[in-house]
Amino acid sequence: MSALDFASYSARIGWNCATAPTYETLAGILAAHMAAIPFENFDVLLGRGVALDLPSLTRKLVEQRRGGYCFEQATLLAAALEALGFELTRHTARVTLVASRRESARTHMFLLVRLGGDEFVVDPGFGALAPRVPVPLAGTHAVAGSDTHWIARDDGYRVLYHRRGDKTTECWVTTLDRDNLVDFEMGNYFTSTNPLSPFRNRVMLRALTSDGRVGVMNRDVTIWRGDCVEMRVLADRAALRRLVAEHFGFDLPQIETMRVPSIPEWG
Repeated sequence: MSALDFASYSARIGWNCATAPTYETLAGILAAHMAAIPFENFDVLLGRGVALDLPSLTRKLVEQRRGGYCFEQATLLAAALEALGFELTRHTARVTLVASRRESARTHMFLLVRLGGDEFVVDPGFGALAPRVPVPLAGTHAVAGSDTHWIARDDGYRVLYHRRGDKTTECWVTTLDRDNLVDFEMGNYFTSTNPLSPFRNRVMLRALTSDGRVGVMNRDVTIWRGDCVEMRVLADRAALRRLVAEHFGFDLPQIETMRVPSIPEWG
């Protein structure tokens, strides 16, 4: 893997603070990364494929100011943290939002960062439910605004949970087995090319804003501004393109001709 141009990356996320490998740096860079680099799956829907080499990720997420999904987000962030001297491992997980632990494939990527005697889950690419702060592996709750995440042990798994209000969600499970770099390529290939992959069939977007966040699932848009929630339905792909330019920080003309299988009227 090529070395990351950390200066370009830090400029992209607006990070000009400390670079010592401490918890404060880790939490700050994670927050800045998630605020600057949105979650999006347009290249999958456009059939372009998803490259995980650092030059390609730098070109897309840094230079072109695009976003990406878990494999892209975690790979880029891992390179940035390693450039600062953080000790970490890359891991796969089985997403359990819609499939059981025994049915879900290892199609999610997250990082485990070690600081002294403590370990923290760092997961910038889990869409709308991604934790905005490092989550202690030991089980302590991590709170960011109205979101609470924690890791629990259950039947040989480590499980990421999320709670917002009175709703608790099991997000993913992992055994923390050692993964090879090719395992992430395999998961990425399946996720971005298999006709049954949700990323091949649905628009899935998340951007953090100065006063909240914006989420898109197909035509449904939810905008949180503090405690206020606005919901709307996109009229067409042109409306989606305008929303992306306004809230996600980039323009992608191909959105207007993009095929989305779960939105038949869009072709």
